[in-house]
Amino acid sequence: MAKLWGGRFHGDTDPLMDAFNASIHVDITLWEADIRGSIAYARALHRAGILDEEERDAIIRGLERIWGEFADGTFQVKPGDEDIHTAVERRLYELIGPTAGKLHTGRSRNDQVVTDMRLYLLDHLEILAEALNALQATIIHVAEAALDVIMPGYTHLQRAQPIRFSHWLMSYFWQFQRDWERLNDLWRRVDIMPLGSAALAGSAIPLDREALAQDLGFAEVSDNSVDAVSDRDFVLEFLAWAAMLGVHVSRMAEDLIIWSSSEFGFVTIAEAYSTGSSLMPQKRNPDALELLRGKSGRLAAHWVRLLTTMKGLPSTYNKDLQEDKEPLFDTVETLEMVLPILTGVIRTLTLHPERMRAAITPDMLATDLAYYLVHKGVPFREAHHLVGQVVRRAEELGLPLDQVPLEELQAISPHFGPDVVRVWDPEAAVERRAVRGGTARERVIEQIAKARQLLHLE
Repeated sequence: MAKLWGGRFHGDTDPLMDAFNASIHVDITLWEADIRGSIAYARALHRAGILDEEERDAIIRGLERIWGEFADGTFQVKPGDEDIHTAVERRLYELIGPTAGKLHTGRSRNDQVVTDMRLYLLDHLEILAEALNALQATIIHVAEAALDVIMPGYTHLQRAQPIRFSHWLMSYFWQFQRDWERLNDLWRRVDIMPLGSAALAGSAIPLDREALAQDLGFAEVSDNSVDAVSDRDFVLEFLAWAAMLGVHVSRMAEDLIIWSSSEFGFVTIAEAYSTGSSLMPQKRNPDALELLRGKSGRLAAHWVRLLTTMKGLPSTYNKDLQEDKEPLFDTVETLEMVLPILTGVIRTLTLHPERMRAAITPDMLATDLAYYLVHKGVPFREAHHLVGQVVRRAEELGLPLDQVPLEELQAISPHFGPDVVRVWDPEAAVERRAVRGGTARERVIEQIAKARQLLHLE
């Protein structure tokens, strides 16, 4: 079959140029969307009076047969199949003859490919939304089960204050909730049909674009044909969303990698998500988490890659846009592995509450000691300074903070009394953080209940 665009050419294309120009090895991923779009377009051409019923039905039957060939793996890409659109049209011509040539009436690969990409992404946004919600639901279930587990909280990777493990875990629920909200927001900007924009000026065929959009399941129709064929904002926005989601996944993975180390021993990663060493038989490596952390760089790079490609393009379609599919497809495929893997890691995580509790040291309650003085009427800045002196004195005496004798404390401030011993209970310290959003048990239960409502788990 001759090239779709070959009529004005009389010479052969350099074979290297043919290979350089071809995108079939990448955009074959769009076969399902391409055939769906073509079936709907055949119906639209019939409504516009371009195809009679017999021609429409022949085209649709041919496209359905091609669908079956792709589905069962028997479709054969042939030399000259420049892209998925060429491949499908070539095969349709083989099946039904010259009538296949009518299918492209009023349509350009410019509006066809961006329609295919939107259809593809809409299908996968639904899959990703479900996977993200499954991850959030798992976080909720584990947080509920571990409600009474207390652990050190960290700033600068240094022990800071005691918190509930569930409170830490739920911090990622809210990060993923923002990701879910952003996903739903970008969804509506993907759900716009560009088909009918043709190459750039709109179709000369009187297409009922609203009926075509309804047939394909799009919520809206594009308003400007020049914008429609060159718009890749929806891809860039998706890639930016994926990059941010990847950062959240990576940070959670990093926490768990650290806490699963022998030095911490707070958690154990299930064998199903660990691997060993080819040299050291004793090793059990958290490779699932390390790969999750590593994939975040891949996701961020895809966004930067396409952003860089887009920044200098003039109006309408340019062949540079052929570079939009690899980052899109790889990002989708990556996330469709990343989210279930992280869900599995969290679901099968073994906690070691005794190791977490043992890591809570008296110095982590220094702020509580300052609040003790505040409740005695000492201004916080002064209380902070006084507790700093207590910390220094404890170091001089070689004692833990809670073992500094009362007379030493009173030498620093007469506001210290025998009731200061109440400060040193980590459970009480956690319960003192009872403001909304705090780590007190009641507040963690509160946020879990809100999270369950958001996911409609009740």
